[in-house]
Amino acid sequence: MSELVIHELRVNVGGNEILKGLDLTIEQGRVHALMGPNGSGKTTLAYTLMGHPGYEVTSGEVLFKGQNILDLDPAERSHLGLFLAFQYPVAIPGVSIANFLRTAINSHRKAKDPEDKGLPIPEFRKLLKEKMDLLKMDHSFAGRYLNEGFSGGEKKRAEILQMATLNPEIAILDETDSGLDIDALRNVAEGVEALRGPNFGALVITHYQRILNYVKPDVVHIMLNGKIAETGGPDLALKLEEKGYDWIREKQDEKVTA
Repeated sequence: MSELVIHELRVNVGGNEILKGLDLTIEQGRVHALMGPNGSGKTTLAYTLMGHPGYEVTSGEVLFKGQNILDLDPAERSHLGLFLAFQYPVAIPGVSIANFLRTAINSHRKAKDPEDKGLPIPEFRKLLKEKMDLLKMDHSFAGRYLNEGFSGGEKKRAEILQMATLNPEIAILDETDSGLDIDALRNVAEGVEALRGPNFGALVITHYQRILNYVKPDVVHIMLNGKIAETGGPDLALKLEEKGYDWIREKQDEKVTA
């Protein structure tokens, strides 16, 4: 079973230290929720894990499948089995969802075997239809240009379809619930739950407890000031919804002064 192990990770953005010695382990087969106020470092963590060039790692390591992925480019991290669902997916005019996904799949196959000729079109169509049926999506969706003219909910469902098709071992969902109405939120959450199983691990980054009503986490982490401040079960998210972050800040202050 694969694990993504983050150890003492420190990251600068624009000359400011955002992650300040963060430790976290995400396992296949478990869903982790990461919550925290604005500016705590949640999105910085997501982008750093997938290799965004604007995020400078100053120390620490991220281990996956026996290697420090901080030495790899984003494509290599994807080929290893990592996936990032963006908070703000961009549109790619002229590129259909189907063509985008087939290109991505073939890139993964070629990384494993340079002689691979790619997934034959009939097999790809069968795979894509199976995944769209799993996610209860209309097959016509695959013919649309990626995210062009999409609603917020459609963009997020397209991200979930990419995740289902690429079948990562560890997925990072960066505020996938952001900007969604309740129906779109439920659709996206049901898609995540449909993928759940022993070979799928996820880090669900969110501000709000509401998505966790549909995507049930095994573990909840609270992030403050660039570090994990508290870890617990699903009840931790409910406590946070009720009491806010002040009680965690007070607990951290007590540790510092003790």
